[in-house]
Amino acid sequence: MTENEISYLIRGAIFKVYNTLGPGLLESVYVAALIYELKKEGLNIKKEVPVPVIYENNSLDIGFRIDILVNDLVIIEVKSIEQLTEVHHKIVLTYLKLSGKKLAILVNFNTSDISNSIYRKVNNL
Repeated sequence: MTENEISYLIRGAIFKVYNTLGPGLLESVYVAALIYELKKEGLNIKKEVPVPVIYENNSLDIGFRIDILVNDLVIIEVKSIEQLTEVHHKIVLTYLKLSGKKLAILVNFNTSDISNSIYRKVNNL
């Protein structure tokens, strides 16, 4: 399954979770519901995957974590905040770069219109 095919399933799961739960809950609730929906689709899911940072050939002991990794190909970064800022987009791009993955989805569930709160981020895709 390609990154784009996985992305299509992720978008469907995001819409289902949002339409079922609505906005205003904690990020952890959306992560759990999204994982449930994606597993129902038969996808391989990893939660809170460490993102290694290598600096001058040394692995730095820091706490970056990917919210959800789907089929070891697509990163999902889940937010439930008033408004995404430019730094949230930059963080996801950095996760792509550090992990060597090609596609990430940034989603903010705390919105009145989920279709305007899902962002695809690419790294040489």
